[in-house]
Amino acid sequence: MATSPNRSFRALRGDRSAAEFAAAVRRAAREIGENVSCDARYIGRVESGVIRCPNYAYERVFRHMFPGRTLSDLGFAPRYAVRGRGARAGVSTSVRNTGYTTRDRTGTDNTEESDVLRRVFMAGGPAAVASLTPLAALTAAAGTATGAGEAPAPPRRVGATEAAAVEQAVTDIRTYDDRHGADALYRPAGESLRAAQELLDAGTARATVSARLHAAAGELALSVGWLAHDSGRHTEARSHYAEALATARVSDDRALEAHAFCNTAFLARDTGRHREAVRAAQAGQQAARATGSHRLHSLLALREAAGWAGLGDRKGCELALSRAQTAFAHGPDDADPDWMSFFNAAELASQEAHCWAALGDWHRASEAARRALTTQDPHLVRNRALYTAELADHLRAGGHPEEAAETGQQALDLLEEVHSSRIRTLLRHTANRLTAHTHAPEVAAFAARAA
Repeated sequence: MATSPNRSFRALRGDRSAAEFAAAVRRAAREIGENVSCDARYIGRVESGVIRCPNYAYERVFRHMFPGRTLSDLGFAPRYAVRGRGARAGVSTSVRNTGYTTRDRTGTDNTEESDVLRRVFMAGGPAAVASLTPLAALTAAAGTATGAGEAPAPPRRVGATEAAAVEQAVTDIRTYDDRHGADALYRPAGESLRAAQELLDAGTARATVSARLHAAAGELALSVGWLAHDSGRHTEARSHYAEALATARVSDDRALEAHAFCNTAFLARDTGRHREAVRAAQAGQQAARATGSHRLHSLLALREAAGWAGLGDRKGCELALSRAQTAFAHGPDDADPDWMSFFNAAELASQEAHCWAALGDWHRASEAARRALTTQDPHLVRNRALYTAELADHLRAGGHPEEAAETGQQALDLLEEVHSSRIRTLLRHTANRLTAHTHAPEVAAFAARAA
């Protein structure tokens, strides 16, 4: 696809060099707790039009730097025109530029609705998240419900506004989970998934909108499934992942299919179904070939490695880990799905640690877990808490009870900011395994607090 220079973004740089502007982007990111590795090459790729739409982290930084400006104002294409099936299928020029036909609402309505949805999610914690009024209102408008004694109203076809609301719900759920954990978010997010399913049932007027809505609903099912997974609701998580896989198959969305298999493999590992983890990860790698994303292949190879480790197959594990590291070394790319923003060097190290732990190599597990902590973005509190808890358990199993207790205390401190049953369960498990060492004051204090 031919690219066009992004003159709007170039104008914002003014007389600064690309390196100076990149430094300003990094400073702005730190101001809002983001971590982007912006350099002159990235700025050049944006200005040349190679990067048609930034990922979510860069979007938040640019909006912070230039308040009141939309992605369109900054010279970027709409996200749905760049990512997913809509981009691969070739969205028409009129849809690509505005996202609407004359039968749909205006682009201004769509922007305002997304802003309202973001405020509902982010303004006031779980109580605010629970309302999700814009998405619920859109669902009601697309339905046929009427008052007593009234004739049924004809259903309104779902348009781009509704698709955008579901896409935004996915983004905001992931942002909230990164910072606060799954427990408080699971049930309200489930309500948003039911609203999205009703929109699917209502039908769409255009194929491009249908593709966007199916992709967004599938990603929402995976997000809700992950919240169930992280809060210990494994049966519900398995159901949501299966629903997302079915949506991917119906809409022939290979990227969504790869994501669904990736999550399924992770859940299978966590629930002791190691052979299933291997099969799901391998199926995900087949689906991921259509995406061209090295990072996605790396993550799926890690999922396969974890399955082999759970089966006690060290050779299979090491081969899969080698593929994961090779693919990761290619670096990030525009082909990487947006949901993979969490997958960085820290997550790679954390998953490696899991593999060594499953194989009983506690020294290498602890080394990898420390590497995860030292490379983790500090503002992602949930991940810091998880990696710290995992390190504590590796140290415990490796015969270092006092250091394990001290590390566990650090994880409990972080859990004052996030709510994750998965992390709490892991810490209780670690404390229970340290009961033989409670004569040491550090261990006794940790065990009492974890209980």
